[in-house]
Amino acid sequence: MRVSLGILLASILGCSSAPPQVGANKWIGYTQKGLASYYADRHQSNMTACGERYNHDLKTAAHKKIPCGSKLQVTNMDNDETVVVIVNDRGPFVDGRIVDLSKSAFSSIANTSSGLVTVQIEVIE
Repeated sequence: MRVSLGILLASILGCSSAPPQVGANKWIGYTQKGLASYYADRHQSNMTACGERYNHDLKTAAHKKIPCGSKLQVTNMDNDETVVVIVNDRGPFVDGRIVDLSKSAFSSIANTSSGLVTVQIEVIE
């Protein structure tokens, strides 16, 4: 009887902690500073690396390593304007750039005529 009671208590105590989240984004809290650019109009409707069609009206981004589906807060370091985007592509593949933004995301934080802007990205989800 004592052995059974011990096993029961051990199993109850073992269940009291939350199980690890399947698919949890281990990147949450990750930050990076650098240059952001935006997609040229010629990319409209092309397939992204994550299997979606690029749409310059949506708030999306490309990053080399952050998982597809992650949400990033992108802050323009010159004016503190922010935008939240979803990673749906890989890139940019130009030295010195850390993120490519959709045209609408970029225009939320800077004038597209600038072409490049210094940003900080933070994974928030």
